[in-house]
Amino acid sequence: MTPARPRTGWRAIVHALALGLSTGLLVLVAGLAVVLVVVPKATGSTPLTVLTQSMEPTLPPGTLLVVRPTPIDDIRVGDVVTYQITSGQPAVISHRVVSIASSSDGSRTFTLKGDNNALPDPAPVTAAQVRGVVWYSVPDVGLVNQLVNGSRSWLVPTMAGVLLAYGALMITLGTVSAARRRRGAGRSGNGGHGRRRAQGTHRAHRATLG
Repeated sequence: MTPARPRTGWRAIVHALALGLSTGLLVLVAGLAVVLVVVPKATGSTPLTVLTQSMEPTLPPGTLLVVRPTPIDDIRVGDVVTYQITSGQPAVISHRVVSIASSSDGSRTFTLKGDNNALPDPAPVTAAQVRGVVWYSVPDVGLVNQLVNGSRSWLVPTMAGVLLAYGALMITLGTVSAARRRRGAGRSGNGGHGRRRAQGTHRAHRATLG
């Protein structure tokens, strides 16, 4: 049996492109799922999206922020803190701590300022307003976060569809490759059988002549 010949020409290019695109898409979807869903859920963090220019150039609009709950006593000057504009209300701001004040009863308040702002935020931030400290950020992924958090019901079906499509592609490519190998083996076997039959006929003819 002769070994299967390697793919050449446009078939090899199409195969390589299909494999590369499917693998890249799978890795991209899995990576986004980890960044946007798995890590925040496992750590109790909150994914947020930067919408304004107040923290440029460090955190431009569209940046994904993952905000992790942090004890008030562990917050330091230089941390980027996410806080509620009004305690108990959903609207939040993420700015950098520029100073910390402690009162006689042990409570702390924070003065925050956007990196791109000329002045600090107008009112000190109390402990009750603090949602957490920015743990890490990912540029340009915030818009994806907006879509995911806007309707998470589509995320799992989409991931399942991508995985199924990837699996189907791999099965199809494997089936086509196996079929080509079988056809090649069949042609090789038929050729060998034909040669053996021709050799036997030739020997019989020589014996008759002798």
